Amino acid sequence: MDDVKNYAMKKIILADNQSIFRAGVAKTLALQDDIRIVAQCIDNERLLQAVHTLRASIVIFASSLSPDMPELLHAVRSAGSKLIVVAENTESLHTYADHGFDGVVFRDIAASDLVDCVQRIAAGGKYLQQKSGRSLADASDTVGARVRERLTPKEIQIVALIVQGYKNKEIAIQLRTTEQVIKNYLRNIYDKTGVSDRLELALFTIHHRILAEAAAQAGDRMELGTARA
Repeated sequence: MDDVKNYAMKKIILADNQSIFRAGVAKTLALQDDIRIVAQCIDNERLLQAVHTLRASIVIFASSLSPDMPELLHAVRSAGSKLIVVAENTESLHTYADHGFDGVVFRDIAASDLVDCVQRIAAGGKYLQQKSGRSLADASDTVGARVRERLTPKEIQIVALIVQGYKNKEIAIQLRTTEQVIKNYLRNIYDKTGVSDRLELALFTIHHRILAEAAAQAGDRMELGTARA
């Protein structure tokens, strides 16, 4: 009976090592009157602790955490909870479709679709996001391509660091410049992308494949340069 009451107010456990994406999901779901974020976890240890403690929840976790899937599934089922995996855009649905998850979505899922996923699973259904339905993940992403062309290499580097959750001061240290210079760059980036803050910028990047790939490549180059130094 308690579990039924808990599902009336849907309790959400979020687990993702990408802080910006996690914050975006939390912001999206918190707008719903019948959804409450009860825990946010950055690693598998905290995720399992939350699952054991907060029973009858809907667990949304990122595949990038690479948890022990059988262990996580067992813990979730024992707690009377539901489980949704957020796969990377480059992954295949079939990788997770046969694991017994209640839902499989990708990082570029639209906010309204994520809410629909949670509501459907809370009602006892299943949700599998089909790749063919991801309008921003294919070569026709003209918005992403246009924004990519507008941004300079330095601005792409900053976008890459924003997506990784770096603060302005940390970005300045990484790029060997001042925090004020980074703020100036960000104002230009916001103007070019049409967003108003770093959270929107990170989510915009994640949802546009061409821009996300450019940011990932810039991030890889910076890591390589740091390693050589």
